[in-house]
Amino acid sequence: MSDVVNEAGAETRSPLHAEHVALGGVMVPFAGWLMPLRYSSDLAEHQGVRAAAGIFDLSHMGEIRITGPQAGALLDYALVGHLSAVPVGRARYTMICAADGGVVDDLVVYRTDEDAYLVVANASNHTVVLAELGLRSAGFDATVTDESAETALIAVQGPRAQDIVTSVTERRDVDDVAKLKYYTGLPATVGGIPALVARTGYTGEDGFELFVPAATAPGLWRELLAAGEPHGLVPAGLSARDSLRLEAGMPLYGNELDRTTTPFDAGLGRVVKLDKADDAGEPLDFVGRAPLTARKFAEPARVLVGLQGLGRRAARHGYPVLRSTDHPGVVVGQVTSGAPSPTLGHPIAMAYVTPEVSAVGTELAVDVRGRAEPVRVVALPFYRRAQ
Repeated sequence: MSDVVNEAGAETRSPLHAEHVALGGVMVPFAGWLMPLRYSSDLAEHQGVRAAAGIFDLSHMGEIRITGPQAGALLDYALVGHLSAVPVGRARYTMICAADGGVVDDLVVYRTDEDAYLVVANASNHTVVLAELGLRSAGFDATVTDESAETALIAVQGPRAQDIVTSVTERRDVDDVAKLKYYTGLPATVGGIPALVARTGYTGEDGFELFVPAATAPGLWRELLAAGEPHGLVPAGLSARDSLRLEAGMPLYGNELDRTTTPFDAGLGRVVKLDKADDAGEPLDFVGRAPLTARKFAEPARVLVGLQGLGRRAARHGYPVLRSTDHPGVVVGQVTSGAPSPTLGHPIAMAYVTPEVSAVGTELAVDVRGRAEPVRVVALPFYRRAQ
């Protein structure tokens, strides 16, 4: 991956930078990178993914390899999940927490071999996660290696994703790729390139994420675009990715998750494996265990909920949530993410609110630039794809 400084200053360019420019991508700084915000319109790209498929450049994500006889034991200690219990070829959504239980980052971890794992971190937290894993590896027979600079990540998401990806997959690998279940992955040759092909994504649709050597990414990107053209494949940028994940009720670090938030606050306590034990049945300690145990059994101070806008103006990150339009001075929470929903046709938002107003069906309001807009608490996610 090139560390060339671009015209905007110090942002790192993706291995696919020239491809984005050739497609007319609007490039913006994002988490230290220069990435495409959109190519055509936010609405067209969002709807293209829901109706057919979209292709995304995720090369800004961090890839950290953990190897060695105690790789699984290290991750059991460093993360809240029970990673040593994950079978080879499977992936887990998990988190790395601070000693006080606050979320340092949410992660996807792939077990690629008996003694090898791939940890995928958010771009904004890559260096922090890498440093924390290095510190927490002390005493374990395991090696932490940053592979981000050598790795590109391309995602194909949408109902036609399987048709597109398998059309450029080596014949001997096609059946295995097509049979992949959600949150599984395997090595395969795609577009003539060795790849880790995973059935994962961040859009609420079926899809694949392809980890490939950075130097090979431009050729694969072009081949996937060509193969996807008859299927309606569109290049999609950061804006569509955000609106798609919001409809799917997926958290974004810096919005729904941060150092002041525990997994339980975000309704993701299921990823915290307080009962994980070693082969002898002895409980496994991990960073943040004690405060997270206490938090699990404590009354919550706030609850993450979905909000359906009952008017036309959308709530946005940071907007106050009010008790009602009749009580505009009573603040009961704060919006973490919000936007008009292209799929549902009305505004949606996620917000942290006090427990007494968190029940589905509760009518509240959001202060949208000085005006109390009515909203209703709804179950998450807002959108589920047809199975």
